Formats: sequence, structure tokens, C-alpha cells
Amino acid sequence: MLAVLAVINACSSLPPGHDYPRIESKALAASVHTTLGAQLEKAISEHAGTSGFRFLSFGVDGYLTRMQMINAAEQTLDLQYFIFRGDETGRLLADAALRAADRGVRVRILIDDGETIAGDEQITPLAAHSLIEIRVYNPFAYRGHSNVLRFSEYILNRSRLNYRMHNKLMIADNAVAMFGGRNIGDQYFQIDAEEQFADNDVFAVGAIVRRLSDSFDEFWNHALSIPNEALSSHRTSRAALNEHRVLTTEEPAKVAADGIDFAGLVASGEPFTGMLSGRLPLVWAHVQLISDSPDKQKVEDGSMVGRLMHRPVAEATLAVQSELLMITPYLIPGEEGMRIFDDLRRRGVRIRILTNSLETSSVVLAQSGYIGYRVPLLEDGVELYEIRALLGNTHGSGQTKAMSRHGTYSLHAKMFIFDRQKVFVGSMNFDQRSMHLNTEIGLIIDSPELAQELTKRFEAMVQPANAYALDLQPDNRGNGQHLIWRTLENGQIIDLQTEPARSTWQKFKIWLLSLLPLDDEL
Repeated sequence: MLAVLAVINACSSLPPGHDYPRIESKALAASVHTTLGAQLEKAISEHAGTSGFRFLSFGVDGYLTRMQMINAAEQTLDLQYFIFRGDETGRLLADAALRAADRGVRVRILIDDGETIAGDEQITPLAAHSLIEIRVYNPFAYRGHSNVLRFSEYILNRSRLNYRMHNKLMIADNAVAMFGGRNIGDQYFQIDAEEQFADNDVFAVGAIVRRLSDSFDEFWNHALSIPNEALSSHRTSRAALNEHRVLTTEEPAKVAADGIDFAGLVASGEPFTGMLSGRLPLVWAHVQLISDSPDKQKVEDGSMVGRLMHRPVAEATLAVQSELLMITPYLIPGEEGMRIFDDLRRRGVRIRILTNSLETSSVVLAQSGYIGYRVPLLEDGVELYEIRALLGNTHGSGQTKAMSRHGTYSLHAKMFIFDRQKVFVGSMNFDQRSMHLNTEIGLIIDSPELAQELTKRFEAMVQPANAYALDLQPDNRGNGQHLIWRTLENGQIIDLQTEPARSTWQKFKIWLLSLLPLDDEL
């Protein structure tokens, strides 16, 4: 009861630590005197006015490139993530950032507090280093991991705590950036046999990096970004940092999955070195950075001027003339999204969407919001696919063949392809939470080459061996139409009359939650 009362007393419209002294900081100018800057100077000058990109679909490549970027940094490292797990890959990335600071690199780490779990605090001792600063976006007052107390605080202060920073971004020496929908953690790098989230990273160089740095600075210096010292000073002492170093030495993190030598792969420098040298060529294109303002809530309610990312995404979508391809793990279009789809279909635009199935979804609330849209979407002529947990073919999936045998596949990528000419990649799901409650960031890249690359990945993933194609069939009892799930089993195309799921209990939970009016929260 005392703990609950403490939480209640701490609740306010402002986050804890909002009055803690802070020093505003900005990204340092990119310098050709850094190794990264010098390596890229010639290529950037040859492609003036554009930026260079390479998509990384394999989760393992996402981990390797981040480690290699941190190891290559000489001046600055900026990391901004919705989730930064304290598991093996999270510990290794945190320790690499600590080593970077030891050699003189300024490190800034901005983390959201909405999905923090026990173990994630492993990163906080790093803030005691003179060159590392950690800030927590819109933190809870309660810093423990009791679900009851966190939920109690959320209910009591929902108007603030329901607002989250969903951005994902890493920048080294203001010269190279990694961007997309991937969080930090074993699942997101697709090396966790129990759960893996397939995503898409974008490696970027050129003019866009400066704009991404500006976005990071805007969030870093915002009033909701609270210095870690204001929240848990006892964990940012020099003693805590020394203890962290000792534990790291005595019990070093070591990624091991299906016999892959991750340490050796990091040391090889690939794929990072290949992208810098041109051996793994970049695609140079014009790009539009789209993002929400840190004060998105106030922009939404009209109390201040700012940016709302879903507007340019909607404009780009409505501009489609022939075909829209969409990959989104959560699909809750709401009235505005359904109007967009209806407008496109009336103009004869083909719409094909790949999303999670019930058996692959990790967020039951989001799935409960989605299921009510399936029949209206199909009736409107939208082609709808749901990914399978056990893939028949790993091409385009981002997972290794060894990992595929576990049957734990789940979508996490957010990618739209407009007329096979432009692509959207970023952190925004096509759901109400991304549109109105979370801050998001994305790129619209004008590149038929990259559009074709993502189209091939889409086509591979919607094959019958990898996905369920949803359709409507007349009900035998004359009560309208019912859903079927068409897929490939034992070399034969079959129509499943009941929804594939992990259990009957899972189906019941989804059905029960779907009765609640929660769409605006999902």
C-alpha cells in the first residue's frame, strides 16, 4: 500500500525529473577528418543533392552493422530507441558504446520508458562515464518492474504515460546512420529461437544523415527527455560503473545461435566495410524525411504548430495511381485509413497488404483491433495476407534457415511501396497508436530500384508457403460470407475454414478483447 501511495503521489502532468538541470547539446558537424567522413567524402560529392541507401533485411546484419558502426566511431554516437533490451545483444551494444566513450567518443542514448522490463537497467551505470549521457523519454515515476505498480501509475496518469516515443535511430560521427523499425534486442535481430521479429534496416549516408541528426537533437533537448541521473542517481555512480566493468569482464555477453560465431562476424567488418567501400553498392536517391514533433499530442489537439507524420504518409498513399503494397505488423486503419483505401479502390488501384496472423502476433490487443477490419477490407477489394509462424521458404524473411525451423516468425517491418517508384520505410505502423499516440519517424525514398527490391521481398513473403491469403466464401447456412485462410500444406493448396492460432485460449482472448471499444488506443 505504501508503494502504491508513493506512485499515486508521484503522478502529475509533468514527468519526474522535469526540473533537473540539463545542458542542451547538438550533433557535432560531420568532419572529413574522421575516418568515416574521409571514406565517404568522394562518393557524397559525386552524388550531390542525393543520399545513399542500402536495405538490410537480415536481422543478424542489423546487429553486426550497429556493432561495427559503434566500433568505427571517433567523435560522436547518438542512439534513439523505443526498446533497448538488457539481453545478450543489448549488453554487447552497450559495452561497445562504453568502449567508444573510453577512447574519447561522445555518446548520447535516448530511450523510451514504455516497454521497459527487468534487466533493461543494465545500461544505466554507463551514464556515470564523463562522455556518456542517457536520457529517458517520458518516464514512469516508479522505477521498478512490478507490473501491478506500473499499471497502477499508468491508469492514474494515462494522459501523459500513454504518449510514447517509438523512433529508432543510430548515427555515428554524423556521417552514417542506421534507421528503420528495429529495436535493440535478441528478438529484433532474429537470433532468439523463442521469438523473432522480422524487420528492415536502412543504412544511410549523405545529406539525409544531417537531417536525421537534427531530428535526434530535437528529441534529445525536449522537456520530456529526462536525464537518467534525475531518475536513479544511485545507479549512475562511479562505483556502479566500475561494478559494471567487473561484471562485463567476469561474465562477458556472448551471442550464440545455431553455431554462428557472431564475435568473428563483427570482427570481419562486414557488411559495414563493404557498404563504405562500394563493394556492397549503395542506391543514391532523393529522399523526404517525415517525422512527428516531440510535442505530437499538442499538435494533434491544435494547441501548437508542429509536424504530424501520418499526413505526408497519407498524401503519398493517396497519390498512388496503380498499385500500393504494404507491410505492417499491426493493421488498424480506423475511419481515415478505410477512407484512403476506399478512395484508391474506386480509382482502380490494386492494394495488397501483408500483416501478422493470429499465430504470429505478439500483441493481442493490436490483433483484437485488426480482426474487425478484415471482412470490410476484402469486400472493398483489398488483397490481404497474414504471415505464417513457420515459413516454407526463408527468402525475403530476414531469418536464417536454421532459425526458421523453430516456427517463431513474426513481422515487425513497416514498409509501403508506391507504384513501384517510391518507398516508405520507418517506425510507423498502419494503426491508430502510430498515427495519433506515438511519435514516429520515416523516410519516403524516390527510387524505383529500391522499390523493386522491396517488391521482390513482398512477393516472396506472400507466397502460399509463407502466408495465408484471406478470402471470403458464402456461408453454407445462407448467413452471408465467412473468412477462409488459403495456404500451402504438403505441396497442396488448402483452404482453412477456421483461423490458424497457437491455441483455442488465444482465439478466445482475441475475441473477448475485440468486443471492447479500444481502436483509438491500438
